[in-house]
Amino acid sequence: MPSGSTSRDPLVVGGVIGDVLDLFQTSIPIRVTYNGKDVTNGCEFKPSQVVNQPRVSVGGDDLRNFYTLIMVDPDAPSPSNPNLREYLHWLVTDIPATTGPTFGNEVVTYENPRPFMGIHRIIFVVFQQLGRETVYAPGWRQNFNTREFAELYNLGLPVSSVYYNIQREAGSGGRRLC
Repeated sequence: MPSGSTSRDPLVVGGVIGDVLDLFQTSIPIRVTYNGKDVTNGCEFKPSQVVNQPRVSVGGDDLRNFYTLIMVDPDAPSPSNPNLREYLHWLVTDIPATTGPTFGNEVVTYENPRPFMGIHRIIFVVFQQLGRETVYAPGWRQNFNTREFAELYNLGLPVSSVYYNIQREAGSGGRRLC
């Protein structure tokens, strides 16, 4: 089902659409896995499971198309006071279709999420680029804005997104596990 098509869309229900992204239609698949476990919308990972960068596969069918991958936490430092929203955990550009970040240009290196309090959403967003381009790393990770970044680099609306929930290791939640 395309993102944004109904009010039952997990990106809408989880607040990803609205807090971070505008309504969009998914047009390519993205697969994100940590140690063989797929990320599905709304599932939960523990900090110990996301220490190393995930394996990401970007769909598409034309190697001449390039994509940008952004990973953000809109709930930093806490969901009740997200004054560092959005915290940028990873930024990779120039990813050829059908490949992943290892074939792209890592602009901001992967930093694993380490939430201090509350349940945080970690969002992966993929944009299709108009072509290869030079992207500059922001001066800091906190207060990144995915919408402004997309506008600055003429990326348009996302083509895919997926998110998971994470909280401190000691926390126990009623969230669905991946």
